[in-house]
Amino acid sequence: MASSPLLLSLASSRNPNSEFTVQRRRRGALATTASSSSSSDDHFSKLVTFLGKGGSGKTTSAIFAAQHYAMAGLNTCLVIHSQDPSAEYLLNCKIGTSPVICNNNLSAVRLETTKMLLEPLHLLKKADAELNITQGVLEGVVGEELGVLPGMDSVFTLLALERLVGFLGNVGRRNPRKDKYDIVIYDGISTEETLRIIGVTSRARLYLKYLRNIAERTDIGRLAGPSLLRLVDEAMSLTSRGSNLNGKMSSEIWDILEHALERGSSAFGEPRKFGCYLVVDPNNPASVSSALRYWGCAIQAGAQVSGAFGTASPHSQVESVEIVKKNLSPLPFALCPHLPMGGSLPDWNAIISSNPSEGARDLLSAPASSSSSSNIMEPVKFDSSKKSVTLLMPGFDKSEIKLYQYRGGSELLVEAGDQRRVIHLPPEIQGKVGGAKFADRKLVITMR
Repeated sequence: MASSPLLLSLASSRNPNSEFTVQRRRRGALATTASSSSSSDDHFSKLVTFLGKGGSGKTTSAIFAAQHYAMAGLNTCLVIHSQDPSAEYLLNCKIGTSPVICNNNLSAVRLETTKMLLEPLHLLKKADAELNITQGVLEGVVGEELGVLPGMDSVFTLLALERLVGFLGNVGRRNPRKDKYDIVIYDGISTEETLRIIGVTSRARLYLKYLRNIAERTDIGRLAGPSLLRLVDEAMSLTSRGSNLNGKMSSEIWDILEHALERGSSAFGEPRKFGCYLVVDPNNPASVSSALRYWGCAIQAGAQVSGAFGTASPHSQVESVEIVKKNLSPLPFALCPHLPMGGSLPDWNAIISSNPSEGARDLLSAPASSSSSSNIMEPVKFDSSKKSVTLLMPGFDKSEIKLYQYRGGSELLVEAGDQRRVIHLPPEIQGKVGGAKFADRKLVITMR
């Protein structure tokens, strides 16, 4: 039984001509990273995305990263979820709703939700035609008439990325994926939408838990639940991948779905599987403040930020760049080269191999376990001797952070930045909150 929430106010120098050498060095480092991402039986692609204020250079950074990985010999897919034609200009490639090859090792695809919602509807119709659950009602739904409602973008984007990345493992799959990419780079509609996608699997686990309770403990759930699960299972079995849920009991299917969401949630917290980078305009203080905020929001969503990129420009000043580095410390920081729109098309071979791009190349190529600041940037630290919990909360003011406790003292619910995060406490620290203090971007909570 959940207790009443406890609300705590916290107000109290390389040869520039040795391009081949640079390419070989990067390829070796990145091949190691890619192989570590495929250590399990299933093939895992690494998903990479960028967070930052609009106009800070997220799309430019995403395309730079895509070209970098592709030139290093990794099979790369750039996923654009926007009608902005900037990516097509910078890649000199027409991007459609099916993956198109732009150059060696690099493909690109544009996500359009109006088209993405048609396939699952078509599969459900075919399944219903076999099972006759809706008695023909579903067949009367015209998918081309349906518009996109708020929230649909995130859901269908997650499904599209799952097909490319495979974070949920083999749930609903009898055959492996045809398109196996080493790197999938996602350039989303907005940073806020990307944050929702990052956190959706962990949030969906709680919804799944309550839905299962309804399905197993209520009359209407016991009546409708098996039929709905059967409809979904039949729809999944009609795909080219097939389904591995056929013949299983309802309880087994619920367990498989829970395990899949748990697997997806943990993947977003593993830097070897998910690379999340901040993008800032060093000459814009608002962009720097936004990046700090998004750093905190990413942690709240369940991800770790791997580093930060600044967009270089002809007007960039050394003083501004140093200030940004200090503000984002201890995150590793690098500058991406300035790519002006208009005029001649960019020469990506020259851009990627140039000395000014070295820092950005190294940051993108760095193994997930090589960060010297990994201990400093741990999102959660437990100290059993002091019976305390330390949370990394960059970008937030102490008055914006709220703590709740439910289900006794076994966990903490942290609310900040329009995100909620559950912290499961180890047995030796469990208890009621005795106090909390905020300093140096960290919230230290003492249990009693």
